[in-house]
Order: sequence, then structure tokens, then C-alpha cells
Amino acid sequence: MNKLLTDLKSLELETLKNLKNSKSNNTLRAYQSDFKDFSSFCAKNGFTSIPTQPKIIALYLTSLSKLAKFSTLKRRIASISVIHKLKGHYLDTKHPIIMENLHGIKRTLGSRQKAKKPILINDLKLIINAINEDKISAKNLVESKIKGLIKLRDKALILIGFAGGFRRSELVNIDYEDLEFVTEGVKILIKRSKTDQSGEGIIKAIPYFDNKEFCPVIALKNYIKYKFSSNKGGKVFEISDKSVALIIKKYAERSGLDSSKYAGHSLRSGFATTAAEFGAEERNIMAMTGHKTTQMVRRYIQEANLFKNNALNKIKI
Repeated sequence: MNKLLTDLKSLELETLKNLKNSKSNNTLRAYQSDFKDFSSFCAKNGFTSIPTQPKIIALYLTSLSKLAKFSTLKRRIASISVIHKLKGHYLDTKHPIIMENLHGIKRTLGSRQKAKKPILINDLKLIINAINEDKISAKNLVESKIKGLIKLRDKALILIGFAGGFRRSELVNIDYEDLEFVTEGVKILIKRSKTDQSGEGIIKAIPYFDNKEFCPVIALKNYIKYKFSSNKGGKVFEISDKSVALIIKKYAERSGLDSSKYAGHSLRSGFATTAAEFGAEERNIMAMTGHKTTQMVRRYIQEANLFKNNALNKIKI
């Protein structure tokens, strides 16, 4: 009997381990952060956070509805559900009191997010020009080399991020060994991404651009040559995903753009919108970005065609 209990306990621990491994560390941290907020709500109001009840979740959603985006509300439900599963508790997140409350909030506030602006071709050129014109002032040779490396890194980061339609998490997790320079350009292995939690991996191929000044492959080569002159290993960019947004905002401001309207996602959305504007097919855009569904890609295509296929183009005044 004791052996049976020990075996069951071992299986339970192994199952919990598998559940945790099914999600990336960043995703788990996001779930835990969301659940921490839910726990604070429960503690303030005398509720039990785990196991909880659908009614309590409905009250929590109502309390958030005037402060958070609709997409945030849906993510909080998912987070609470995952944490319950990890702790071995069942939670009916499709319960009518949750779903009806969510529908009511959606009708009241609307669900469309106010997204950050995509970085389009003209924006990209302005930003790269701002990097090129960034003067390096240093007290000594070592500081000058460090600042020179940062300048090369930022240029490569932005051009590669745009050209590959990368997520921030994908960009910062590129290892030196993930790069393969070929005659046509560079192949970049993405070992794991948001839509590839099992780690099957995808390869993004970025060709040389005709305009060398804005070519992501040349920019990456220049940075790699400078950074990995002796030790060829480790992360290529060696920054956090939050730093990607800060770098974009920094150069957006220096180029005369409104930095508050841009974020880390602006490179990815900029690629998709620009590719759609130039007539790239939906499936080819998805092959580069790694989107598994067409919903978001079609939004980018719709955005790109707002003026291109505008009925007013047929009207001559």
C-alpha cells in the first residue's frame, strides 16, 4: 500500500513537472504575475484564490474592466485556469457567469486594442539614419569600442527584427550557433517561440537587400564580426526583451517620430503590414512571422490596404 502511494505521488510530481515544461519560462512568469494580482483581489475581499469559484472570477473581471484592456481580461482568465491546473484543481472558465459577464464587458467597452504603430519603410529608414548619425563621444578607447559595438548592435537588431518579423522574445534568444550565412543571405534558427512551445523550431531566411545601407544581413555581419572576433558563442544581442522596446523608442525619438506610439512589437507588425502593402501573399507572411492563424495577419493586410483599395480612389474631383 505504501509503495502504491509512493508511486502515485511520484506520478503526480512528474505530471506537474510535465505541465510546467509545456510552457516557456516567460509564459509561466506571466501566468504567475497575473495570478498574484488575482490573489491580491481575493485577499482584499475575503475570498479564497485557490481553489476559486466562477462567481469570484466574474467579480474580479468586473473590477478590472475599467482599468485593463479586454485582451488582458481574457489573459487573466487563462492564467488563473493554468495555475489551478498546475495545483491539481478543476476550474470551469466557461461557466455562464464568467462568459456572460465577459460578453457584457465587451459590449460596453469594445474589444479592439489600441495597438502600437507599426514601423513602416519610411519610419525604418529614419530610425536607421538616426543610428548612423549617432555620434560616439568617449573618454577612452575602451569606452569608444563599447559604444561602437552598441551602435552596430542596435542597427542589426532593428533591421533583423523588421526583416524577419521577429517577436522580441525570439530576437533576444538568438544564439551565435543559430546563424548560418549563405550566398543568398542568412538563415536564423528559432529554436522555440510563442506558437512553438514544443521546440520543433523554424528557420527564417533573410536575403541580402539591394540597398546595402538598410540591408539586415550586412548589418548583422558587421556586428557579428566586431562582437565575436575571438569568442564565438552565446547570445547574439545579449539584451532583455524589454530592452528591444527601449532601443526602438530611443531611436524613434531621435529620428523625429513620436516614440510613445512605438514598441517592441512595432518591428513585427511593421514587417507584416509592409509585406502586405507590397503584395506578399498571406501564407508567405505567416511563414516568416510564424503566425498559426490568419486572424492577426489579415488585420495587417487590412491595415495595408486602407488606402490602396479605398473606394474613394475611384472618385475624381
